Amino acid sequence: MNTRVLDSWSLLEWIVGRQPACDIVGAWLADAEEGNARLLMSAINAGEIYYSLRKNHSMELADYWREAAPTLPITVEVPGSLEVWAAAELKARYPIAYPDAFAVALAMKHSCPLMTGDPELRVVDKVDFDWIGRPEPRRVGGTGAD
Repeated sequence: MNTRVLDSWSLLEWIVGRQPACDIVGAWLADAEEGNARLLMSAINAGEIYYSLRKNHSMELADYWREAAPTLPITVEVPGSLEVWAAAELKARYPIAYPDAFAVALAMKHSCPLMTGDPELRVVDKVDFDWIGRPEPRRVGGTGAD
């Protein structure tokens, strides 16, 4: 089964309807709903989506996200101590936001690609990426199991 980790960037693009990420994420959500894909997200990123929507859009949209998130075909994983340490190591090694480190750590844990278009993550070489949103070559080279 195709497994992907979604970061906050990919879901924020989907929520606000920005193309082409909106269509790509929407297609993955449909596949997951039908049982043809497995989507994962860190609880840290779910919270990041909430505060980003509240800060940059509206409290109503943020509250809608909080209510709708559990109905989506996405498994939200609460990080345990191993994931916290892995994210901290990634944050220390790369110039990325701490919530992004949790998304990368989750992709590493499950040895699967991270779906994003966040240019900040280009520097990470520990996982494979499915780049969406911006015309960019898909970088393959991380093992995901490091």
